[in-house]
Amino acid sequence: MAQAKKIGMVLLLVFVLYSIITSPARSAELVQSGFEGISNAAKAVGTFMTGLIK
Repeated sequence: MAQAKKIGMVLLLVFVLYSIITSPARSAELVQSGFEGISNAAKAVGTFMTGLIK
């Protein structure tokens, strides 16, 4: 089981590196949209918590 997990992680790493090398602009867009999603989620949690306090 541990070996399968290690092989899966290596395959995922190879796929990510391949994606970055073959299409760096698209990869940058995906990372940016991911961080924007995380930022929006954090803002929403902050707004929710502020609403609870008021």
